[in-house]
Amino acid sequence: MLRQLFVSVFAFSLLSNFAYAQRELGARPTDSGGVLMAEQAAYDVKSYDLAVRPNIEEQSIKGVLTVNALIVKPIDKFVLDLDYPFTVESVQLLTNGANPIPLKFERRESKIWISFPMTVKAGKTAEVRVAYSGKPKVAPRPPWVGGFVWSKTADGAPWFATAVQMDGADLWFPVKDHPSDKPETTRLHFTVPEPLVAASNGKLQSIVKNADGTRTYNWFVSQPISNYNIALNVAPYKLLEDNVKSISGETIPIQFYVLPEHYAKAQSLVDLTKKYNAFYEEYLGPYPFRADKIGIAETPHLGMEHQSITAYGNEFKYNADGDDWLMLHEFGHEWWANLVTGKDWNDFWIHEGFQSFMDTFYVEKTKGKAAYFAAMAARQKNFKNVKPVAPREPRTTTAMYLLPPDFTKSDGDIYGKGAMILHTLRFYIGDEAFFKSLRRMAYPTAEMEKITDGRQTRLATTDEFLKIAERQSGVKLDWFFELYLRQPALPKLVAETRGNQLTLRWNAPDNLPFPMPVEVSIGGATKRYEMPNGTVTIPLPRDAEYVVDPNSWVLKMQ
Repeated sequence: MLRQLFVSVFAFSLLSNFAYAQRELGARPTDSGGVLMAEQAAYDVKSYDLAVRPNIEEQSIKGVLTVNALIVKPIDKFVLDLDYPFTVESVQLLTNGANPIPLKFERRESKIWISFPMTVKAGKTAEVRVAYSGKPKVAPRPPWVGGFVWSKTADGAPWFATAVQMDGADLWFPVKDHPSDKPETTRLHFTVPEPLVAASNGKLQSIVKNADGTRTYNWFVSQPISNYNIALNVAPYKLLEDNVKSISGETIPIQFYVLPEHYAKAQSLVDLTKKYNAFYEEYLGPYPFRADKIGIAETPHLGMEHQSITAYGNEFKYNADGDDWLMLHEFGHEWWANLVTGKDWNDFWIHEGFQSFMDTFYVEKTKGKAAYFAAMAARQKNFKNVKPVAPREPRTTTAMYLLPPDFTKSDGDIYGKGAMILHTLRFYIGDEAFFKSLRRMAYPTAEMEKITDGRQTRLATTDEFLKIAERQSGVKLDWFFELYLRQPALPKLVAETRGNQLTLRWNAPDNLPFPMPVEVSIGGATKRYEMPNGTVTIPLPRDAEYVVDPNSWVLKMQ
């Protein structure tokens, strides 16, 4: 008698935590990104200079943002995003040492429409300074629904941070809120009462002691950075410093801004981060921001991939193997999100799906292949499959991450389904081509792995990864990307037995071509069967036990 066996799937504590992407948030973020308006497409941000002074008692801020932009199309209106709670006090055009020119402006919902005194031609630069103040939105569900997170340490000292990935940095300063435009450099100046410390991105240039009992922390980010990654973390931090040698040969400084009461625990997390850095560097290339630092700041929210200052709020909760899932995941975003950034949020999966694959691949490297298979198969239980993982049209963060109609619940598909798509691609093209594809997605050439001045970072698309994977594997993959990424439905594998024959046939959505091979285990022996026309017939020994796709390599309907 023929019997089909089913693989048992068990979950691992490490992986179960990675499923945090799928959850009920209870609040809707403000939209970030989407279709880029013509007035903002007309300029390219070259630098930001941001000075912020928080008023902790009032939970308010005063700030000045100076943006230097290259005009790429003639414009007489310069538009920045800024959340509605803020008052814009003044806008000025800076003019090469001459007196600043006051500019007229108006608020239209969450945007500032600034009028230039004349049309600025393409090829010219404009430097605009905006002074503003107000109470920033308090994050209702950080880090997913963002804003400022105001808290206190165990002994009552102020402790607060920003977390704005879903909402965009316009929740706390004027900005061009779109992933396609990163400043080449960013200067940050945070003035806080002593003895508080302001930890942020890049390198600390100086600390200036002011007469009013405050100190100004001056940070410089020498690399392009996404606006949502610009972070302010404030507490009476104690700084733990260390370093790690990169595969590039360079020594990378490590700085952990930790609460004083947790300082004794800090080295253990730094040691884990060194281990995770070695893992990522082996498969993806050197840590991208060696010119700045590996930074960590203890935060009153769970965590976020703030470039060179990873937000860490997992309370040193290590699993039975001594690993910290939050640090592993967020630190990996230094490659998938910060080094390689989706040009539009429709490619959000390049951040979360690629990193979720690496999370699960880490299980293989530490617990073995069987553990990897079980962990990856466990991911498929949470898919919604109601929208494409990578639609071709522009999308906001909200549209990509959350489910209609109220957009308060995440589907997690850009995480787990994205990881499973890469898992299936690994099966189809083989380990050698797959891992070369990952590395060349991170760094398109070996020469780029040596660069540290910011040119190693780039905006990327799903189609770019398609071309990289085709080049590394030598096979056409447009059908694979079309089915798995451009539409939501999964293929179904139909298995029929007749006599001593097993016939397998793919039913693909919309009759899309799907020549995916599949493994079949017969009598304990596993063989890969090609299905160039979407079907195959396999002879079976009498009374044989068989398992189709025993390792759950192929993403399909369950």
